[in-house]
Amino acid sequence: MGETITLAGTDGFEFTAYHEPAFTPHKGGVIVLQEIFGIDRHVRADVERWAKMGYEALAPSLFDRLQRNFTAEHDPAGLQAGIAHARATPLEQALGDIAACRDFLNKHGGKVHVVGYCYGGSLAWLSAAKVEGLAAASSYYGSLVQANAALKPKCPVIVHLGRTDPGIPADEVAAAVAQHNPDVPVYIYEGAGHGFNNQSPERYNAEAADLARHRTLELFDKA
Repeated sequence: MGETITLAGTDGFEFTAYHEPAFTPHKGGVIVLQEIFGIDRHVRADVERWAKMGYEALAPSLFDRLQRNFTAEHDPAGLQAGIAHARATPLEQALGDIAACRDFLNKHGGKVHVVGYCYGGSLAWLSAAKVEGLAAASSYYGSLVQANAALKPKCPVIVHLGRTDPGIPADEVAAAVAQHNPDVPVYIYEGAGHGFNNQSPERYNAEAADLARHRTLELFDKA
């Protein structure tokens, strides 16, 4: 069962992270990057899924400097609170916390990968280009991927997008990535919207989530 631990960021701030050791023979580590709703039950469930697949999993609480252990409901008020926290969190600060998670997982052996959803999907893309020592990255429906498509990843990375996502134009993102990084696969899931991996009833798309996870696991296992 997972537990909350405390890590020191590159700026010295002590932030919390939800941690779960690998259930099966240790394959390495996975940093799980949150949606804007914080380390809620969906993120914790995802951490457990990765642990069951053989990866020590760690989800940093990236808004701790603003509100420790922040979580929000999936409603308009929660959405606005999460957006406000994301906008108030410098990207380089978040990347520093991700680097601290990498260092923690490195102590236990094996390669370290990163997977992120929504806000975390943007950070997964940025991490692939800016954080040293990651083996692979999987970015789910990150709104900042298109604007940062010219960045050059330091590790293998894949991108997942929902065809019906109203906020992220899948074809435009795919074209931008292909222009600057033609070797990066961008997968578009028909019939899936934003947050299709999140198991809340209004967003979850089991077929898309299962296929995206299979592709991510394949990437991590080969990296």
